[in-house]
Amino acid sequence: MERVSIQRCDEYDFPKVKDAVYRCLDGILRIKKDEIRGKKVLIKANLLKRDSPEDAVTTHPFVVEAIARYLMDIGCDVIVADSPGGPFNKNVLKAVYEKCGMKDAADRAGFMLNYDISYVTVHDDKAKMLRSMEIIKAVEDADFVVSAAKLKTHGMMTFTGAVKNLFGVVPGFTKAEYHLKMRNASNFAELLVDICDYVKPLFSVIDGVEGMEGNGPSAGEKRKVGLIMASKNPYALDAVAAHIIGINPKSVPTINASYNRGLLSGSVDDIEIEGIPLNDINIKPFELPNSIVSFYAKGKIPKSVENILINTFQPRPVFNYNVCISCGVCMRNCPASAIEMIDKKPHVSLDKCIRCFCCHELCPRKAVGIKRNWFYGRIFGNKKIYKA
Repeated sequence: MERVSIQRCDEYDFPKVKDAVYRCLDGILRIKKDEIRGKKVLIKANLLKRDSPEDAVTTHPFVVEAIARYLMDIGCDVIVADSPGGPFNKNVLKAVYEKCGMKDAADRAGFMLNYDISYVTVHDDKAKMLRSMEIIKAVEDADFVVSAAKLKTHGMMTFTGAVKNLFGVVPGFTKAEYHLKMRNASNFAELLVDICDYVKPLFSVIDGVEGMEGNGPSAGEKRKVGLIMASKNPYALDAVAAHIIGINPKSVPTINASYNRGLLSGSVDDIEIEGIPLNDINIKPFELPNSIVSFYAKGKIPKSVENILINTFQPRPVFNYNVCISCGVCMRNCPASAIEMIDKKPHVSLDKCIRCFCCHELCPRKAVGIKRNWFYGRIFGNKKIYKA
């Protein structure tokens, strides 16, 4: 039976965070510490882009520091790494580490930060979408990987947690290439599960002290949740976390894919909870991104007609030129090359757009919104995918 540990932590006060993280990990690890003592462990934090910890976009440095100290207390060598959105180079890493608070955390605790920008091609015959994939070399050099995720909604995946966080082991613009190959949410989710199944994290932690609802993973609204969660099974952890914030786990493509592959057995009710019982947690359901709709007519009309309706009325990215600073981040990171700069402002070709919403995710000024078609929103669906 899968086990998830949940502890309360109502603020980013380091002693409180450390206590919650330690209790979570004591509750789920239950392994012989001799098995990991002296090993190199990479903590893969969510460092999407240069945002301060207060923005609730990235994993809070106190959570990462607490995980690192726990592992260092055992005798592990710890390194923190991520491949943020956009180019993967040392200048980007330095800026992200400083802005996200990771450099200060590393200085306090004594763990390492990864500046190795090399990558390797790995092979996995069990993979469903890509049997050969590129990942950053730091991951291959580590004996174990820990996924340290942030509790957020996601424009393409509905929810981002322990599994989606590991997409950050893919280097730089290779992520855009994979987005282009896996154009729809189902295929992209299968790729994410391929990556997670290859990495096989030692354990995963979700920072839910403060999460993000609405147009996540970077332009939504901060929500206080007051929880830290952990599990040795990243799929079970995501299922429980989604359930807590009011999302039906099987409506999340990555969780559904893990069910179908047998990586997650049963429902949330079949998962053993340590710490705070689910019945004692009462969180108002998170608002979902404008990009998320449930199609009422799905399966009730011919597939060809269904596809035409979805393609015609699906949400699309829109630009706020009053906020846009003409940096070109959206254009450079568009997997489908659907965005061009005209008179120093971005314009999208909807015929090319694959609705991955990377432009929305990576915009440094939150100048990219997601617009839902009025007709589609009123007649065909809504964005409520709450738990049954």
